[in-house]
Amino acid sequence: MRFFGCAALTAALLSLLGAPARAQDVTLTSRDGAVEISGVLIGFDGEFYRVDTIYGPLTLDGQGVVCTGPGCPDMEAHVARFRLSGTPVLGEMLMPALIETYADQRGLAVANEHDLFVLSDRETGHRVAEIALGLVSTEEGFADLLADAADIVMAAREPRPDEIERLREAGFGDLSDPARRHVVALDAIVPVVAPGHPVQHLAIEAVLGIVTGQITDWADLGGPDAPVTVHLLDRQNGLQQAIALRLLDGASPTPAARRHKDAAALSAAVAADPLGFGLTRFSALGDAQQLPLIGTCGLRQVATRQSVKTEDYPLVAPLFLYTPARRQPLFVREFFDWLDTAPAQLVIRRAGFVDQSRDTIPFGRQGDRLAQAIAQAGPEVPLSELQRLVAALAGAERLTTTFRFREGGSSELDAQSFGNVGALARALEAGLFDGRTLIFAGFTDGDGPAEANLGIARLRAEAVRDAVEAVATAADLSRVTLRVEAFGEVLPIACDQSPWGGVTNRRVEVWIR
Repeated sequence: MRFFGCAALTAALLSLLGAPARAQDVTLTSRDGAVEISGVLIGFDGEFYRVDTIYGPLTLDGQGVVCTGPGCPDMEAHVARFRLSGTPVLGEMLMPALIETYADQRGLAVANEHDLFVLSDRETGHRVAEIALGLVSTEEGFADLLADAADIVMAAREPRPDEIERLREAGFGDLSDPARRHVVALDAIVPVVAPGHPVQHLAIEAVLGIVTGQITDWADLGGPDAPVTVHLLDRQNGLQQAIALRLLDGASPTPAARRHKDAAALSAAVAADPLGFGLTRFSALGDAQQLPLIGTCGLRQVATRQSVKTEDYPLVAPLFLYTPARRQPLFVREFFDWLDTAPAQLVIRRAGFVDQSRDTIPFGRQGDRLAQAIAQAGPEVPLSELQRLVAALAGAERLTTTFRFREGGSSELDAQSFGNVGALARALEAGLFDGRTLIFAGFTDGDGPAEANLGIARLRAEAVRDAVEAVATAADLSRVTLRVEAFGEVLPIACDQSPWGGVTNRRVEVWIR
């Protein structure tokens, strides 16, 4: 039984009863009759009432109150209704596929009525949920949420500071809070050219030079003496906005760029243009050829399913669902929980995106990284440190679950890594690592003294381990060993001198033995 407020608040709320009744007016009375709350019904999700009162919106547990008035819903005939709005990258294929698979697993029939998915009980025909999909853009999705025309935003980027502020001021909560986002699938920004192009790799600095118009001829990059044709996405495209935020850092793209509606169209145009260059999605490569990124130290980085999962590739672009700071219907909460399951991850992979299921990488496949580390060994990182790493990790396997931090040397986990905390905690709770040893291995970039970096690596590895333990409240941690190792700048993945090298090298890997 739930009780609300104190005697003074009760008296104030009772004064609402004299107001004229409207179509959605309700009165919610605690089951002991001590408290009554009146207002206009905003919504009912089958569990909780949301009522607009003179004190603002209140959410009340339906099991603790009795509803009276013209706005009271039929408890038995409740239909979960919610609206998603945002990027077509999610809305055109992936979300419909996820909705249909989820419905099938729950034994529900699905009908698509002009981007309205109606889920019904197969035996009774009773409607269980109505899910509307608005295919606009990431920017318009956040605007729809602000206008209360959407309940969930499908986003190809994180919200900008101005969007966060407007939504916070309007009472939708802080969308920069990790609790407000859910990473649905992984993707990446990749540079592409036509098949057979003579240029076989590019430095990130060269990519930026092409996109901003500072490099205009392929001859400057070891290619033919011919102008570069730049292909970019429309300015309203979420991936293009992510490129502007993450890569261009305030610089303007060349006005000569040819613009395309979506990544698939851009990839097709570049594949047919012998002098073309573009930035597209890893999931939409088509016939275009991906160009590896190369640093001044010679390390190459290519987007693959594995390197996107581990974020060893520096330009990962997750796809998000954003929710406001209000209680979602039970159906939505259960659907979000299901998105982390193996069947959902299989749907994501079949749709062409990178899923978030855990893979393992044997120690024996670390040859390139170890060779590079040996080549760069010196006074700061002696061979004895490499020998210590080999002794600690030999015979273990690396999980693709990796933790990285936001730019600028921050100790705050990035969006993908924050989701990894919960995923690893759930695996511990399920007993998937019982009898095994998990090694949280901390690494840094090469900026600063090696001894200090070793300490930083250990602190970050301990912080990640502690975060996972704190979330895994239902796990029996006596059945698994959680160990911390710190290796500092011993095993670089990218060149520190490149713009993204330091960010890529600052990480906590998880190894299992």
